[in-house]
Amino acid sequence: MKLRLEDNTLRLRLSPEEVAEFSRLGRLQTVVPLGLNPQDRLVYTLERNEAILGTAPVVRYGAGALAVQVPAAVADEWTSTAEVSLRGTTDVADNQVLHILVEKDLGCKH
Repeated sequence: MKLRLEDNTLRLRLSPEEVAEFSRLGRLQTVVPLGLNPQDRLVYTLERNEAILGTAPVVRYGAGALAVQVPAAVADEWTSTAEVSLRGTTDVADNQVLHILVEKDLGCKH
């Protein structure tokens, strides 16, 4: 699973194998070591969440951990259809908006 952060946009891209795993388990996680100590790392997760209402993904952030949570019904439909992306926005500090994009990485077709 690839994470891209640019300005006020957070984007996750999943390979077909990762989409299948997310469909099966309801969760994907990547750990990026950033230092010599075990706690010096960034953990980012994509989660299927039964408790989220609505149709858009949301972001939860804590020290060194970032979770993109997708409403369960939306996650189930997305993983079982040809739909490529999920989009959402969430309000953040200083009257800013964070754009969230979760995509199936289909690769180049040349």
